[in-house]
Amino acid sequence: MRTLGVPGRSAVVLLAGALGVFGPLSASAQESSATAGQPWAPPPVSVGHPDDGNGQQSDIPYQKSKECVTRDLDNNIVLREKPWGQQYLQIEQAQKLAVSARGSAGGGMKVAVIDTGVTQHPYFRFPVQGGGDYVNAANQGLEDCDGHGTEVAGIIAANTPADTGFKGVAPDAQIVSIRQSSQNYSQPSQPSGSGGGGQTGGGSREQGQGAGNTHTLAQAVVRAANLGVNVINMSVDNCRPADGTINSGERELQAAIHYAVTVKDVVVVAAAGNTSESCKQNNQPDPNRPQSIVSPPWFADDVLSVAAIDETGGVASFSMNGPWVSVAAPGTKITSLDPSKGTSALANQVVEDGKLQDIQGTSFAAPYVAGVAALVRAQYPNLNARQVMHRIEATAQHPGAPGGRDNYIGFGVVNPVAALTAIVPSEEGITPARAEQLPSGLPPAAHKNWTPAAVALAGTGGGILVLLITLFVVHTIRRNRPAQ
Repeated sequence: MRTLGVPGRSAVVLLAGALGVFGPLSASAQESSATAGQPWAPPPVSVGHPDDGNGQQSDIPYQKSKECVTRDLDNNIVLREKPWGQQYLQIEQAQKLAVSARGSAGGGMKVAVIDTGVTQHPYFRFPVQGGGDYVNAANQGLEDCDGHGTEVAGIIAANTPADTGFKGVAPDAQIVSIRQSSQNYSQPSQPSGSGGGGQTGGGSREQGQGAGNTHTLAQAVVRAANLGVNVINMSVDNCRPADGTINSGERELQAAIHYAVTVKDVVVVAAAGNTSESCKQNNQPDPNRPQSIVSPPWFADDVLSVAAIDETGGVASFSMNGPWVSVAAPGTKITSLDPSKGTSALANQVVEDGKLQDIQGTSFAAPYVAGVAALVRAQYPNLNARQVMHRIEATAQHPGAPGGRDNYIGFGVVNPVAALTAIVPSEEGITPARAEQLPSGLPPAAHKNWTPAAVALAGTGGGILVLLITLFVVHTIRRNRPAQ
């Protein structure tokens, strides 16, 4: 067991979006939306994407308000076992297939982790590339005071020794870290722990207060796309009540994601979000009219939104439902890299609000899918971002629901082996199979033809009548015969 000694929450939240100046709508942003007409769908992209701010926050001088995470030496146990999620998804089998086909598991791929920063850990095959820092520009995304981003990055690309059970999904990929948020930083006038957002829900470490907003998240997405990454992972969410509107920060984020996918050909993966006191579960009577909106997942045309499952294979209790959910992956009892600076160990627990807790949340389901996206992109270099996203959805373990998806796990739990090996009809120019209504129960009874029965009964009746007449005649003759 390993814990992080950090006071309070190591959560990640995005506050209400900041205002920005937008350019004209690009031609690519005018494409029709696959979700158009749905009552839950966001409006079409209506602004140009923001600039990337040169990878740094210039408007708010954040200051460190908490010390960075440290290793709890009182719970310093070496972790050797394989995490259940890694076994459930058959990650090692998928990696063997990838190595057999391409010589590596995600080699040549760059995955941007837009999060709380990533610590340089010896278990990354390639040094983490600093891509930008919207909290403290001097650190270039290579400081992780919260511990969240390093754990996310470890699930994607940790390349651990052979005697260690835990391994990242795409261990030959390189991580590009962009720090966009942190709970250990705050504004000079903002006391530690104050600000918007709500209490952390059962998933933990997803929502709270601190540095970061939807404006900087949009900038970070553009920054990652301009750096030429192949996949973006965002385990950060902004949750608010659904009121039929879209605010300026959300418009920027929508445009930035659309730019990344459509113009820069990047696969964008995002956590579906955790429930909390301020982020109510979408369990309203009409599933297509959610009571809570979560972004980036809301922008479903351009995002692979990932829900969390637990060890039973069912959706985790804290995982946000919604019509935008794409797929699901393990999100409980997580093992990943120790984010503490200067260590070469693993982590499977954290201290939050003074309590020892397992690492869990949709934050850690998303990087499983980001890692699979890196494997698929390396295996099928001719597929564009949308085709990769479609392949991951098409090969998931579909739930028993109309259309093969529901609002809990989307198109189902991601299936890495199938994603690397299956034939997807649309990629081969094959007309997709169509569902047909099959008869249920026994076939209806055939129309009864009574003619044979009537003939048989008539013949039988006629024979009996002839017999009776014959017997009657014989009897009469015998009675009337004169005595001899």
